[in-house]
Amino acid sequence: MCLIVFAVNVIDGYPLVVAANRDEFYFRGSEPIHRWADAPIIAGRDAVAGGTWMGVSTEVPGRFAAVTNVRDGEPVPQPDKRSRGALPVDFLTSGISPADEARRLADTADAYAPVNLLVSDGDSLWWAANRPEVAAQRVTDGVHGLSNGALDNSWPKVTRTVDSVAGMLNTVAPQSDTVDEALFAILADDRPAPDESLPDTGVGLDRERDLSPAFIRIPGYGTRTSSVLWMRADGHGVLTERRFDEGRYLDQSVIEW
Repeated sequence: MCLIVFAVNVIDGYPLVVAANRDEFYFRGSEPIHRWADAPIIAGRDAVAGGTWMGVSTEVPGRFAAVTNVRDGEPVPQPDKRSRGALPVDFLTSGISPADEARRLADTADAYAPVNLLVSDGDSLWWAANRPEVAAQRVTDGVHGLSNGALDNSWPKVTRTVDSVAGMLNTVAPQSDTVDEALFAILADDRPAPDESLPDTGVGLDRERDLSPAFIRIPGYGTRTSSVLWMRADGHGVLTERRFDEGRYLDQSVIEW
């Protein structure tokens, strides 16, 4: 994922609500969300490395995991590094606590290319990162945002989307088609941020501008999926994924567990 906004213990009966966009090269193959045949996971799947960007466990209710890349200059292939998409799979198929998983990433930071990790067992949610600084911390209650930098940083796409999601969740009833449509509309915001508010992540002003909207569409790269997750207090819930190609809507999947 490249933008994850999530509400922790904000909505009664739903300790975790997630709205997220996955940005990727259009040519990179991937599978839509589905129940994996070889692991107790509901998630999309990267067809190249076999991992995922966001998923839930079907075996242990309440377990959730997601990753984003960390932008630190132009990406450089690092074939010696372990796949970042393996991190959610490892957590979802294990019994490790979110705190221990976050600390494990901190302890093995050099094994992965720059990455953010979110993990939850339904009781606590932790964030970990290995760039630009190694971090592992429990996430407090409230609405938070994570893109390709640190948790809750001031990037326009993060602050704008967090504010929109928080405002919407404060004014509507939980989990309904109307609410989902509102969340997907927020994720579809393709307005670039003003140049003066852009971060400097080492990719140049033009690229910063291209990557500044919540929903990205640039030649060869952009938002491939938008996802909305409602996790109930019993650890079960609903995951909806909408898929796009070069900004065009393709189709949608909904899985309940």
